[in-house]
Amino acid sequence: MKRNLGYIKAVFLLLLVGLLYGFAAERHKGRKISEVKVKFTDSENLYVTEQVVNKLLIQNNSSVSGIDKETLDLNRVESLLNEHEMIENAEVYLTLDGKLRAEVSQRKPIGRVVGNSSFYLDKNGELMPLSQFYTARVPLMFGFDGSNVKKAYGIVNHIKNDEFLTRHITGINRLKGDKYILELRELDFELYFGDSNNVALKFNNFKAFYKKAQKENKLDTYKKVNLQFGDQVVCTKK
Repeated sequence: MKRNLGYIKAVFLLLLVGLLYGFAAERHKGRKISEVKVKFTDSENLYVTEQVVNKLLIQNNSSVSGIDKETLDLNRVESLLNEHEMIENAEVYLTLDGKLRAEVSQRKPIGRVVGNSSFYLDKNGELMPLSQFYTARVPLMFGFDGSNVKKAYGIVNHIKNDEFLTRHITGINRLKGDKYILELRELDFELYFGDSNNVALKFNNFKAFYKKAQKENKLDTYKKVNLQFGDQVVCTKK
């Protein structure tokens, strides 16, 4: 008799736990999203704003409070964010207390094409549209279009990743045959780069030349500095 009573109590407890769990699960599913928060992971320059991301997060609904957890399709919302032309990657999740979170990495421009059509070249060598919210301070690129801009990616990317070059080089002009002239921020001589081969060597030669000429106070005495030969810097005086 005592054994049967113990079985009955055990079954009753299991049923009670199951009912409580089911009730809690249903209540959790039906809870409304109480807050939406967007975190931009690695940049203060907003090529896409929090308001734009919020609109995508709530799937074009006018009020977050009107959406419950079951209604929100996280995979769909995450896909919408990742399809946005200014976003490189987005991760969307819900916290246990019903808050919607999104961590967003923006695309990063390294050069800006100026001409009949204007756009950025991003850090992955892909074309990126201009933003209505922010203008990146990157070298301007003249004489380019979508068909040839990627050929200069190695040059632009090297500039972006070098503090000295970023400080001094403001523009790139494309010539016929995919040869390039670089524009400098303060100096008025022409910096002829040639083609996009031996990028690191050419820039190292330029930095060595700059340091030596600056020490000798001769930077203003040149009208052209030619880096195209790779193993040497050829200078033409004014």
